[in-house]
Amino acid sequence: MEEEVVDALLNGDRETQIRAATDLGGLIGRQRHKLAEKGVVPPLLSMLHSQDFEAVEAALFALLRLASGSERNKVRIAKAGAIPVLLSLLQCQSEVLMDLAMAALLILSSCRANKLVIAASGAIQILVEMLSGDNTGGDNNGSSMSMQAKLDAISTFQNLSTCHEIIPLVVSSGAVFSLLQLLCGCDKSSELVQKVISLLETMASWSEIAVEEVAGTGGAIQALVETVEEGSPQCQEHAVGILLLICKSCREKYRGLILREGIMPGLLQLSVHGTWRAKDMAQDLLLLLRECPNYGSRKKQLKNEHLEQIMKEIDAEGEEVAGTALRMVEEMIAKLNV
Repeated sequence: MEEEVVDALLNGDRETQIRAATDLGGLIGRQRHKLAEKGVVPPLLSMLHSQDFEAVEAALFALLRLASGSERNKVRIAKAGAIPVLLSLLQCQSEVLMDLAMAALLILSSCRANKLVIAASGAIQILVEMLSGDNTGGDNNGSSMSMQAKLDAISTFQNLSTCHEIIPLVVSSGAVFSLLQLLCGCDKSSELVQKVISLLETMASWSEIAVEEVAGTGGAIQALVETVEEGSPQCQEHAVGILLLICKSCREKYRGLILREGIMPGLLQLSVHGTWRAKDMAQDLLLLLRECPNYGSRKKQLKNEHLEQIMKEIDAEGEEVAGTALRMVEEMIAKLNV
């Protein structure tokens, strides 16, 4: 079976190659890995250059199967020249082929040896332009990204960002603004927002420029506050992490902006009921948002029982904490000095 697949891909006509690529997907992992060693990657890449939809689709599926579970095959496929071809397919008219090409780029980006190669290929800018065009109603040369392609594109950025020297390239590409557009326009508890905000926190953690861009983009702080209020526990955790980084970067500049967006109720709630990491960061941010600047010496004074008491008092008021009610909450926080 293996020899037949190899021979068909290397020497067969169109129909034979398509059938062989399809058969390859049905082989077990060890058999697929042996096929890659026998030279099936180049003919599969040649099929990607075809104008034949069926041939391209079969080749993409076969490459995905070859790459799955094998770091060696991921490197082999990238070295054979797959990345430029995949980037070209990302800009085609077919949503199916775009999705498959995006999935292939994602799996190749999970291999450490491929990260710098992908970053140097122009992939970052192409993905940013695709996400930006889709956000602003652009037609992406006639085709819009599917939700799965968006998720895979953001996951690809996340994979690349584990190589920290790539983060400045991602930030300078305009990715922060594109991600903020997605954040502002989506349900704050959605899977897309969870991926977006996780990537934003990663970039903000490693790049002061990313922090400044997030803080300076209109509507971004409001969207982060909404995520603290409405997001899933994971989304809340990343959102408060970004707000903490923003406030730490320049407390005097951003404290008032964050407070004016009505962060206090959600932040207090998160301090009591969030994940362990979210609780810790929420408590740190509460201290930074207070009038007193001596943040470091006050940290240990913030206890969960105090916050729980504050939440009870807010619930008893039965009103939204905004405007004058916001001042009430800040007065409650002052009790933590006692």
